[in-house]
Amino acid sequence: MKALSLGLDKNKVKEISLIKKEPDWMMKFRLDSYDVFNNLKMPSWGPKIDINLDNITYYKKVYNDVSGWDKMDTNVRETFEEIGLKKAEEEYLGGMHVQYESESLYHNMLKELEDKKVIFLDTDTALKKYPKIFKKYFGTLVKNDDNKFAALNSAVWSGGTFIYVPPNTKLDRPLQSYFRIDSKRMGQFERTLIIVDENSSVHYIEGCTAPTYSEDALHAAVVEIFVEKNAKCRYTTIQNWSNNVYNLVTKRALVEEGGTMEWVDGNIGSKLTMKYPACVLKGDYAKGICTTIALADNNQVQDTGAKMIHIGKHTRSNILSKSIARNGGNASYRGLVKITKDATNSYANVKCDTILLDKDSKSDTFPVNTCQNITSTIEHEATVSKIDPNQLFYLMTRGINEDKATELLIMGFIEAFREELPLEYAVELNQLLKGETIKECKR
Repeated sequence: MKALSLGLDKNKVKEISLIKKEPDWMMKFRLDSYDVFNNLKMPSWGPKIDINLDNITYYKKVYNDVSGWDKMDTNVRETFEEIGLKKAEEEYLGGMHVQYESESLYHNMLKELEDKKVIFLDTDTALKKYPKIFKKYFGTLVKNDDNKFAALNSAVWSGGTFIYVPPNTKLDRPLQSYFRIDSKRMGQFERTLIIVDENSSVHYIEGCTAPTYSEDALHAAVVEIFVEKNAKCRYTTIQNWSNNVYNLVTKRALVEEGGTMEWVDGNIGSKLTMKYPACVLKGDYAKGICTTIALADNNQVQDTGAKMIHIGKHTRSNILSKSIARNGGNASYRGLVKITKDATNSYANVKCDTILLDKDSKSDTFPVNTCQNITSTIEHEATVSKIDPNQLFYLMTRGINEDKATELLIMGFIEAFREELPLEYAVELNQLLKGETIKECKR
């Protein structure tokens, strides 16, 4: 096992690069990013981030990467099999990547995708095998001075997913990565880079979990996606972090002419989540779609939303945000839509809906909508409600008991989000939202 001691300094940043045997330009990028990180202040515009960054482990490798599922450590393999990863890989997925702590643990991809020249690797391996394409895109969309936690990721990143889909290539089966934090006071800083070339398409699925410990952990990832002309990318995330994890992620996509980017983003768990998937609609007729759900429980803050920047003409964006708060949790929407002066004849729609399951829970909406030309339109709608007693009564008069009726109303509330999920993930989401959610709304 290789692990750094708690805390971070320039020598530890350099040590991470040396352990990984990286080229000189990457070590320099890391060290420059560390300086930027030290000079940037904590975000002051959102919820308070009260984490001791000196009490975090920034790199830990426990196991070596394996290509055979049965070669994995028995205890770890059984954990992954319990949540259905192996079954999903065999029946549904085109490829699977598993990251445990700071490093890749398992990787596999169908031969038919290899034959199509699709690249699906952990990010560290991609840096070594495809240095030219890697350097062309890495850190160009989310720069190391974008925000404090993007700078931190840039300094200590490890693992993550690299995907390149060549021109005129349609992937029929999704690719998936699964990230797990399994240690106390652990930081996970994966870096995901996806390039979808012209007239191609890919669906990427990401799952994340961690066990509950009494001490805080940190997840600060960066995702950069490049959607070329007439290409399409769908990025589906279900993050079920434990309630001691600070989940602070920067996700951004650049969409060229006629391209489409779809974010499907589920946040269930964590102590604090700040995540706002973004689309920069650079090309004419580009489209951006973001469908999100957030569940905030006791002592949890879900500060989530989306960003859409319209640059090209005739661009379209749609944001649908669904939030549920219970046990005094805080589920808030924070978003940005900007239609620039030259993005004529463009259209943006934002819809935010929240259900509060008790009198102590909270929800706020923080939208920033800017339209800089007279031929474009932004529409915004927000609602906050409780379980409708009239709807509940109606269902009960039809012979449905109160628990089942309440469950039906909540599932109906998030139906637009569930429709966007693969079947296996929709079933998992149902189980996560049932049970305690149903009980709480009866109080």
